[in-house]
Amino acid sequence: MIQQQTLLKVVDNSGAKTVKCIKVLGGYKRKSAFIGDIVIVSVQELRNKFKITSKVKKGEVLSAIILRTKLSKKRKDGSRFFFDENVVTLINKQEKSLATRILGPLPVELRKNKLMKVASLAAGFI
Repeated sequence: MIQQQTLLKVVDNSGAKTVKCIKVLGGYKRKSAFIGDIVIVSVQELRNKFKITSKVKKGEVLSAIILRTKLSKKRKDGSRFFFDENVVTLINKQEKSLATRILGPLPVELRKNKLMKVASLAAGFI
């Protein structure tokens, strides 16, 4: 569950290391976001080796898709899964990824038609 002021880790090669959630999109009075939801974020920290060639700058406001959360999620077959950290990937206004690579596995639920562009960059699915 991601709320405002939540610090999130970025797992793509866009150059950002951590971001902070500013707003959860998707409806009036919506307070929390889950896997696959879009949030507005602000870049808090950059990766050291990418400061010169980074695609983003510190303090920049962007959109992001939530890829993994600590909160467990139940599937239709009754199984549950969760991850160790809250993770996002940065996207532009056309919902295309700013990066060319996403690190780590993604849940199978992200293979919807809307998120297939982002899911195709991932290494594997759980």
